Amino acid sequence: MNQSLYPEFGVLLVDDEASFLRSLSITLARSGGITHVHRCDDSREVMGILQNRAIGLILLDLTMPHISGQELLAMITEQHPDIAVIIISGLNQVESAVQCLQQGAFDYFVKTTEEGRLIEGIKRAIRMQEMRRENQALGQRILNNSLESPEVFDPIISRSNQMRSVFQYLESVAPSNQPLLICGESGTGKELLAKAAHQLSNRTGPLVSVNVAGLDDNVFADTLFGHQRGAFTGAERNRAGLIEEAADGTLFLDEIGDLSMASQVKLLRLLQEGEYYPLGSDRPKRIRARIIVATHQELQQRQAEGSFRRDLYYRLCTHQIQIPPLRQRKEDLPLLLDHFLAQAAAELDKPVPAYPPELPLLLNNYHFPGNIRELRALVFDAVSRHRSHLLSMEVFRQVIGKNEEDGGESLSQASDSLASFNPEGPLPTLAQMDSLLVEEALRRADNNQSLAARLLGISQPALSKRLKKSRPDN
Repeated sequence: MNQSLYPEFGVLLVDDEASFLRSLSITLARSGGITHVHRCDDSREVMGILQNRAIGLILLDLTMPHISGQELLAMITEQHPDIAVIIISGLNQVESAVQCLQQGAFDYFVKTTEEGRLIEGIKRAIRMQEMRRENQALGQRILNNSLESPEVFDPIISRSNQMRSVFQYLESVAPSNQPLLICGESGTGKELLAKAAHQLSNRTGPLVSVNVAGLDDNVFADTLFGHQRGAFTGAERNRAGLIEEAADGTLFLDEIGDLSMASQVKLLRLLQEGEYYPLGSDRPKRIRARIIVATHQELQQRQAEGSFRRDLYYRLCTHQIQIPPLRQRKEDLPLLLDHFLAQAAAELDKPVPAYPPELPLLLNNYHFPGNIRELRALVFDAVSRHRSHLLSMEVFRQVIGKNEEDGGESLSQASDSLASFNPEGPLPTLAQMDSLLVEEALRRADNNQSLAARLLGISQPALSKRLKKSRPDN
């Protein structure tokens, strides 16, 4: 089984003692999950390795024959300033450590340093390098307004600039081993983005998804961590958890905002320690999957309410995506409408129906509380009832009208804020406001008087009267 290397870039170990290099390699893999390691026991070969290998971090000894560690440090920081260097020396000298840090070393450890502290320092350097590389990649994509793998996003129907920015960010952070938090209202396509992130990561393992909403603590632990035979009544054989199933791949936890406090503690420990215990086992296993989580809830508000741990939130939001709701990306409506019409027609074995020109205008002035999922359901319902040559708008009118009656936002609501007036200027008169509202409704309805009247909440004859009154020459 091919195991994904971590981190994405290479970690070069430089020491003239081959036995120390072997020991350190084993420690990094066992305690830190750091497997993308190169070893060098001759300091004269280091600069050549840096020319030919994608190295992002060097663990460097100071006392070596031929070229000393301090000389190498100066050469590396001059010729490869993008590579982080950690000194791991047998010398416990403050003066030596200060000199190295002044020369540009990221950190300094003594070889007798306790293992946990050393691993944390190395992980910290790896995270710093990952973030630096992600920022560079994101900046380059935004500068060029480009996507390296646009085909990955084909299942996400969009031409919105907001969504393109999301795609560019996702391409930058997809190779990272850090958690990814995807936020967005229900129906915005969070699972599709999780699939895209997994594809872009080029991980050799599978994408394993689970909705954690409503799972109690025991079920959550058993689902994720698995169990040993005899761990509880009915556990007749060993069972691997989803973490093990997702090894070298991605584990996607949906609706993370609904996780119980007890389960949140378990997830936090998993992210902090990088290891877990199957139920009934006293032997830890290392996690070899990247964690992606999603929620439709405001996690900061849940923190304020005391129902979501702050420390878990900060572990999860190293990389964070906010998917805009459909009402903020109305330019996607025509694409989505055509896509769902074709999809529905194919599934129902019908020809793709044409639709009246008023339909996109009607949809454009609706706020879509259920987002893309709601639009898809409306289209499928309309196509299933379709009998004539032109798609009926009745299904759409019924749902939109019902939502308004139930207290939803009105069709004419274009933003979450009220109209504002210049506090230093005079208020418009009611007659002026009447005229402004009529003109705005006609603009949004593309001069369709029937739809404009609906936006204003009046009958079409009433609108015609107002127009005759305000446009006597027409």
